[in-house]
This record gives sequence, C-alpha cells and structure tokens, in this order.
Amino acid sequence: MILGYAIAVIVVGALGATLCLVEALRKRAPNDFTMGATLLLTVLLLAQIIISIVAPFAGNTATGDPLEFWMYLIVAFALPIGAGIWALVDRTRWATLVLGVAHIAVAVMVYRMLVIWG
Repeated sequence: MILGYAIAVIVVGALGATLCLVEALRKRAPNDFTMGATLLLTVLLLAQIIISIVAPFAGNTATGDPLEFWMYLIVAFALPIGAGIWALVDRTRWATLVLGVAHIAVAVMVYRMLVIWG
C-alpha cells in the first residue's frame, strides 16, 4: 500500500461519511452528492486493488498476513457497492444512513489494511 494514497482514501471515506450522515439527519433521501461520494470511494478502492496487485512486483511487499489484507480489501470494495445498490432500491433517509455507515466502515478498514501492510 502507498501511505499517501491510503490516507487519501481514509479522508474521502470520512468526508463522505460526514456528508451522508448530515443528509440523513436532515431526513433526506440519497441524492447525487451522497451517491457520487460513494461512487468516488468505490473507484478509489478499485484503484487500491490494482495498486495492491502491482506493489509486490515493485518491491513493496506486505509484512502482515496477505490473506487477511485481501479479505479486508475485498469486503471494503463490496461495502460501498452494496450500500449504493441499497440506496438505489430504497429511496429513504435510512438508505442515506446506510451509505454513511458504509463510508465509516471503509475508512476504518483501509486504516486496518495499512497496519497489516506495513
């Protein structure tokens, strides 16, 4: 993992969580901003998958358990996708809350992946 990139993903996750939770407190359904933040987080995690495949070939190998790292990464990638599908199906403020919780979970999981990697 690249430290700066992981920090960027954590910051995007935290900012997205803040946006989604504020919108949920305002009793708003998922909108373009909350769904866009979720899409951005998903794209960043897809890039993290590519980085994690290429990094060992460049000499940046994981010091922790690779299986644990990959399970965290796969689940972190699946969370915003599942929350986004939920938000598209259930257009209530509760779906916005689910998006916020998914953002928080991804930020925590990326931090844990950073600890496992280094």
